[in-house]
Amino acid sequence: MTTAPPVSSPSSGPPDGPGGAERIGPVDPSALPPQRGHRVRYAVVGAVLVGALVFLVVKGLGTALNFYLPADQAVAREASLGGRTFNIEGVVQPGSVHSTPSGVDFVVTSGPTSVQVDNSGSPPQLFQPDIPVIAVGHFTGRTTFVSDQILVKHSSNYIAAHPGRVTAPNGTKR
Repeated sequence: MTTAPPVSSPSSGPPDGPGGAERIGPVDPSALPPQRGHRVRYAVVGAVLVGALVFLVVKGLGTALNFYLPADQAVAREASLGGRTFNIEGVVQPGSVHSTPSGVDFVVTSGPTSVQVDNSGSPPQLFQPDIPVIAVGHFTGRTTFVSDQILVKHSSNYIAAHPGRVTAPNGTKR
């Protein structure tokens, strides 16, 4: 009876040398288990990506959380607001609008409270006395608000969206 010679795999080739050791051909890197150094690199890259994502979310939410305060509430919370930027809202007091070289100064009212607004930007085209506005800026003193942007809300739309939030100079709620 005749026995067939051993079959070798195509990648290993014929037996080589004493003891029948097989020759090893090219190795497929994807077939090897990941080495410890690669795991550490993947962990570091993952941590950096997660950190960047968390930073972007926090930064985005921080700037997106601009809140509106009527002038009377803003003055009441002035100490806790400090120099933080926020949006103050109120009605432009008639007779208080004065153009300056850098913009316009005016007074907003809300309830019994009046706040001087010093704006360094150019006011919107619809800006005028006796309309609801929002000024973006911060307090520099108890009744002085420094602003670089004024937003004019179309009164019928704004009042419908926020009934009772804006008080007209004559004391009526709009």
